[in-house]
Amino acid sequence: MSEHAVISLPLQRTAEVPFATYKRRQAALARYRLYPLTGFYCVYAVFVLAIAFSTAHPWTAVAFFSAGCVAWTLVEYLFHRYVLHGRFPPGKGLIRRFLHERLDPLHWDHHMRPFDGKHISGELKDILPLFFVAAPVSFLFPVYTAPVLLAGVVQSYVSEEWLHYALHFSNSRFPLFRRMKKYHLYHHSPRGIDKGYGITTRFWDGVFDTRFPEAVRRSLSKN
Repeated sequence: MSEHAVISLPLQRTAEVPFATYKRRQAALARYRLYPLTGFYCVYAVFVLAIAFSTAHPWTAVAFFSAGCVAWTLVEYLFHRYVLHGRFPPGKGLIRRFLHERLDPLHWDHHMRPFDGKHISGELKDILPLFFVAAPVSFLFPVYTAPVLLAGVVQSYVSEEWLHYALHFSNSRFPLFRRMKKYHLYHHSPRGIDKGYGITTRFWDGVFDTRFPEAVRRSLSKN
């Protein structure tokens, strides 16, 4: 699909467009937005891991990469709860204007239109400035430590973005996926919007007491 064809897809459903058609078009738009992000961070992760595994410390690299994957689940939870669900009112000053203009629109549009492909996932540009600071700093340490840790973080970020895409657009019959989908879509409901921030795992919702009520969890766990 060409860039022009994808970008020209309607962002909002109209009465003339059946929901199935609208959803299919938005899924294509969401995938298109994920391709650059996926390619860039996967290439980085493969490059760093290839160097790390060529050293005398491959198992140390495995440990740091795994630690990066775990660390991402906490970053994901905190960012979703305090940034994406935060409110940044307008005000005087460069910082307050920046927070209001850049952070306020990030996620609330996704809750208003949960199948809008433009708001399902992030784009490569979103955390690229932070990455360009973190990556050089990480190489101040042995390649099988901090650089591999960062590779685990960004690779988990890519995986989480694709999982979020799947939770909105896929219909797998795999029991675990079905439970994750119901859990996430309940977060999109008025009763669940202030809880259930974890996407890849519910662990941090338990730690920070933002789980759904027990009766809701029992209901969502049924297949």
